[in-house]
Amino acid sequence: MIRVFVFLIIFFSFFDLFTQLPIMTPLAASLGATPFLTGLAVGMYSFSNTIGNVASGFITDKKGPSFIIKTGLLLTGVILLLYSLAAHPWLLLILRFLHGLAAGFITPAAFTYVANTTAKEKKGKNAALTGAFVGLAAIVGPAFSGIVASKTNEVTVLCLTGAFMLLLAIVALLVLPKYQKPASFEKQTESIPVRFLFRNPLIMKSFAGAFFLMFSQGVLAYMLPLKVEQLGYDARTSGMLLSTFGIVAVLIFVLPINRLFDIVKPIKTLSFGMTTMGLSFLLISSSQDIFILYVLMAFYGIGFAFLFPSLNTLLIEATEETHRGKAYGYFYAFFSFGVVFGSGTTGLLELSSNQGFVLTGTLLVIISAFILFKKNSRFANVKGWQK
Repeated sequence: MIRVFVFLIIFFSFFDLFTQLPIMTPLAASLGATPFLTGLAVGMYSFSNTIGNVASGFITDKKGPSFIIKTGLLLTGVILLLYSLAAHPWLLLILRFLHGLAAGFITPAAFTYVANTTAKEKKGKNAALTGAFVGLAAIVGPAFSGIVASKTNEVTVLCLTGAFMLLLAIVALLVLPKYQKPASFEKQTESIPVRFLFRNPLIMKSFAGAFFLMFSQGVLAYMLPLKVEQLGYDARTSGMLLSTFGIVAVLIFVLPINRLFDIVKPIKTLSFGMTTMGLSFLLISSSQDIFILYVLMAFYGIGFAFLFPSLNTLLIEATEETHRGKAYGYFYAFFSFGVVFGSGTTGLLELSSNQGFVLTGTLLVIISAFILFKKNSRFANVKGWQK
């Protein structure tokens, strides 16, 4: 039952992220922000979220995931309510920094909690279930935000999300058990140096997968509306295409096919997922038919559904409970980097939508092949880092 509650926390941590997407630009504009400050306000969240992710990992390994989950929920809820006081673009910028920082604490700790309380033979299936909650947030969040903002305003969306977070914080204080140090902590007198995480090929493959997964998401969010507009359709069609990918991914996460993630090696499902995503991007670039785009977005959803849990399973298998929080902290930092680099790189290069899809699709296929065929070194297991 407690694990289900942690899944709910994962849902709302991503719900918080996805509800921001449709409203932050108009909110900044309503406060009189210049285009530069508007862009800064949007990007500031990802910047500070990265810092929060890394900090969360270190604190989780020392104090346990329960403590950081409760703290993150409480701080995020309060900061979301403070958006109602934002009367100037610079104040909005400060709140965006604090919001990203506080929200960054939650996700690595929550995923660490799930990983540490799941039986080894069910790691893949549980990773798929966490992916389902992320996918649901991606579907529900923007729709909720758009509907509520259109009937009230952007601040109301943020305040409602803040109320959800505070409610979760109260429940977490009551039901999440205090952290019990694992027996392995008694044998380990010092923490794993960060450099050893980055010398572990399995962990690095997981980090690379996380980065390029979200790189593709950044390109998709930026380029898909442009592609749809070129075909003569509106923003509603873009939303429906994104929902198609999300629905297909969630179905794979929750249907019995998710047992594959406990049967097939994660490196193989990872490579299959990333290759599928890459091929779908290459095909999207040449497609001129809206029906074919729906099919290709479903194809992309299949790839996403195979990639996301594979990355989590790979990270779990390459780490121990004593340093898993730190690994998850960097893992989600690479998530944040990926989104920024995806949309930022294609924008900086001034690529057309088709060029953006070709570049990203090619990168995904190449990285997938590298991850699959790159041999692991003697650092593949961090257990023996002191030897």
